Amino acid sequence: MCHNIQTTQTSSLNATMSMAARKKTASKSKADEIFIPDKLYFRIGEVATLCRLPAYVLRFWESEFPQLKPVKSSTGQRMYRRRDVENVLRIKQLLYDQGFTIVGARQQLRSEAKSDKGQGAIPFPAQSPAEIQHIRQGLREILHLLSTRRTG
Repeated sequence: MCHNIQTTQTSSLNATMSMAARKKTASKSKADEIFIPDKLYFRIGEVATLCRLPAYVLRFWESEFPQLKPVKSSTGQRMYRRRDVENVLRIKQLLYDQGFTIVGARQQLRSEAKSDKGQGAIPFPAQSPAEIQHIRQGLREILHLLSTRRTG
């Protein structure tokens, strides 16, 4: 009789753990699907809703992460830019999903910023040699016009 109760409890526990794992996986896939509207500025309440975080967490993270620097409006409201919202989502991922400490997340963001700075130049669309010659000729004409204007 004891054995049956233990088996039932174990089965129940396994089912609960499996359900929790599915919920966690589902919440991670939902977090990946966050759509940031195409706006210039977001108020703290909007960012909190978008990122599924309380506003006090955002204010605390501002004091812990130098990357989070929302500008303040004339009325003193925090106004987050798209880059700030992306940083909040990255910090949330590091802390909540990947298990970083605040210090560890700060170091990770710093190292990511360094590697981003080390990336190459701005990619320009490929131009054919004829197009490049045409652009150069146009620039020479502009230069000639400007140099004759100064001297003449």
